[in-house]
Amino acid sequence: MDVRTSDPFDRHKPFNHLPLLPPEFDLNDPEVLLNWGYASRNLAELRRNILRLPNPNMLLNTISLQEAKRSSEIENIFTTDDELYRAISDSVREENASPETKEVLRYREALWSGYSNIIDKREISQESVIKIYQKIKNTKQGIRPPQSQVVIRKGQSDLNPGEIVYTPPRGPEVIEVKLANLITYINDNQHYPGDPLLKMAISHYQFEAIHPFSDGNGRAGRILNILYLVNQGLLTYPVLYLSKYIIENKNEYYYCIGAVTQKKHWKNWLIFMMKAVENTAKSTNILIDSIYDQMSATMDYGKKELKWYNKELNEALFYQPYIKQKTLSEVIGRTSRTTLTKYMAELCRLGIVTAKQEGKEVFYINNDLVRILGG
Repeated sequence: MDVRTSDPFDRHKPFNHLPLLPPEFDLNDPEVLLNWGYASRNLAELRRNILRLPNPNMLLNTISLQEAKRSSEIENIFTTDDELYRAISDSVREENASPETKEVLRYREALWSGYSNIIDKREISQESVIKIYQKIKNTKQGIRPPQSQVVIRKGQSDLNPGEIVYTPPRGPEVIEVKLANLITYINDNQHYPGDPLLKMAISHYQFEAIHPFSDGNGRAGRILNILYLVNQGLLTYPVLYLSKYIIENKNEYYYCIGAVTQKKHWKNWLIFMMKAVENTAKSTNILIDSIYDQMSATMDYGKKELKWYNKELNEALFYQPYIKQKTLSEVIGRTSRTTLTKYMAELCRLGIVTAKQEGKEVFYINNDLVRILGG
């Protein structure tokens, strides 16, 4: 069922004539290709740069948490770095975290689950997309049913808050047909050839326009972006997170999406997404360099001052900003509680970590890592 029509756009009516993919646009536009070139070059540099780290999984843990936080902020779900860092350092605290913090942590869980599925299956399926959504929202619901009156409204901080700006497709099998077309477009490079970066941008628009779920579509769509790039081999690890760039350019993001919907103006949208990739890859490279340099400096300082300081401990301190003594004891090895307490005191004395006590709990904070992640 091909629904390519010229019906006029009405934001109050379901956009059931959303065209199927591929789009009717010349992807060889010179300005689009120029920005694609910048994005591709910086993305390739990022792919190489992450291998500098002795254990790339360290970076995945820290920046995936930041992405989860920023992606949730786009949906007006806010928590603090402090609460997040404390929650992930203690499973009990994570269980008792605020609803906002739990939602952010579920986003990170959905990202990791999707990444594991990509490594295992080497494709993005409709089932995997639904599972990502279900983890984000902690629900068993799947694709929204045809009777759901879902609309997109302006936020409370916008002019004319609550005003309808878009009504996604609705009706029996309408969403299913469009989502199946999107999944085929993503996976079938033979029938739908094209550069992965441009296809990622096109697919992101299409997913948001279909709006297949009752809630959480933005976060699910942003996870799909990175999983698609991993699946296409442009990245080995899921480290390119666009949420910060989208937050900083939120008005342009929504303007470009709206132009595709209302006028089929793809050019500015594709340029926006290429600039998002370029700038995010650059900032992530800076982040990697900063963490790598700080790890090296901390390692040299720790070994010089403490005979027992080693590489494994140094890596553990950079795995996440807040860490508990129990976790460090697993890295240091079997030792008495007295000796372990002495070691932690020495780390604090040298300024490698600082202690933060809350009731009976003590967290050890790597302030250098907190500074880098907050930059």
